[in-house]
Amino acid sequence: MIHRLTISAFLSFPLVLVIALNTSKAADDNHPNSDRPNIVFIFADDQGYADLGCYGAQGFKTPNLDRLAAEGTRFTDFYVAQPVCSASRAALLTGCYSNRVGILGALGPKSLIGISDKELTLAELLHDAGYATAIYGKWHLGHHPQFLPTRHGFDEYFGLPYSNDMWPRHPERPGGYPPLPLIQDTKTIATNPDQTQLTTWYTEHAVDFIERKHDQPFFLYVPHNMPHVPLFVSDKYDGRSKRGLYGDVTEEIDWSVGQILEALRRTNVEDNTLVIYTSDNGPWLSYGDHAGSTGPLREGKGTTFEGGVREPMICRWPRHIPPGNVCHEPAMTIDILPTIARLLGVELPDDRTIDGRDIWPLVAAQPDAKSPHEALFFYWGKHLQAVRSGPWNLHLPHKYRTLHGRPGGRGGTPVRYEQDRIERSLFNLVEDIGETHNVAAAHPDVVKRMMQFVEQARSDLGDSAVKRVGNNVRPAGRID
Repeated sequence: MIHRLTISAFLSFPLVLVIALNTSKAADDNHPNSDRPNIVFIFADDQGYADLGCYGAQGFKTPNLDRLAAEGTRFTDFYVAQPVCSASRAALLTGCYSNRVGILGALGPKSLIGISDKELTLAELLHDAGYATAIYGKWHLGHHPQFLPTRHGFDEYFGLPYSNDMWPRHPERPGGYPPLPLIQDTKTIATNPDQTQLTTWYTEHAVDFIERKHDQPFFLYVPHNMPHVPLFVSDKYDGRSKRGLYGDVTEEIDWSVGQILEALRRTNVEDNTLVIYTSDNGPWLSYGDHAGSTGPLREGKGTTFEGGVREPMICRWPRHIPPGNVCHEPAMTIDILPTIARLLGVELPDDRTIDGRDIWPLVAAQPDAKSPHEALFFYWGKHLQAVRSGPWNLHLPHKYRTLHGRPGGRGGTPVRYEQDRIERSLFNLVEDIGETHNVAAAHPDVVKRMMQFVEQARSDLGDSAVKRVGNNVRPAGRID
């Protein structure tokens, strides 16, 4: 069933989410809420499941992220709601499936919609609780003034309003986009900025924010533009890895994480800091050597196969999360908001559906902790394409883009995808992580149960494949 949270439900917390307590008082492990943790959330863009050392990366190193995994919890089955930029970010910040809040696809410079001012974002929840809030990086929930971060709970903003390839130098649409704006709060301060400096700029702003705000509760959100194409890296990491430009870019993101962690240590909040890291979706495989790796997973960005929606996620919080823990239970970015609410003891509004659940027991490696979800749903746009429950993943009939084993492009120029189709198929992800063996015929009882979840989702959220409109969806914001 689709879970709904009432006013007694609580927030979640995946992605380089860093929570730092402002007091030396240690919180109870079951209710670590009374000390008002600071939150730092680091979000990569288009990073593959196997793009961190602790997930099997080859050709480059991620020592800071690997250390976080060794000192905390690493999730093996962590998901995003949709394998595309804006939809994924909407789910993260609202705790809702993106279909529920009307944000689909990747909003571009001509888009007239954005995050509704009627939605409660994670930043608004924390701002209302007295937190200083900032975002340094990619927003992608609407670029018009009423949709910008400072209208949705953030005190400070510096970054790009949408993807860094939406500019006049796009390899497939040269001149097809207007100049790319770099925004400070609500003002455009430059166009077509030097993208080699983006990771450095975001990191410098993040460190400065920690140094300015460490003596009060704060929420710091760092959604990097990288490693989304076009790839850019500063001189300090250019040529450093054995994996070419993609490896260099990933190592610079890891450097950024290290700089943020050092700022937390320097300001004496490291011991009471929760750090979480993940990405918005899988790698853009058509870009070949400028794309990441899904490892054993099938397909990538833009598909609802595991390679498109399963992401690395690690989190560390000394004294609250045991070191070296690995969690195999399914969870999703929608769980971040409810989990954080739980940590803070903040009640969520009871006038709307929130899809996420509190996953603190999983993060804290509590004995016998299980996923709070009976099922997780995966849409592409308004098309319901897959549902996961326990070890089972049921794909409904749908078309998808694929390379059919062909190599991707080189040097930043992609190759074209082909179209393929999958019929209704059941996979056991514990035994078949690559989704290669359809076992539907052998488990008709499982298929029947999974189809009950499908029908519930279609009634609640809709499904364009069967011309169903959800009974409980809310509109996106729209400019006047």
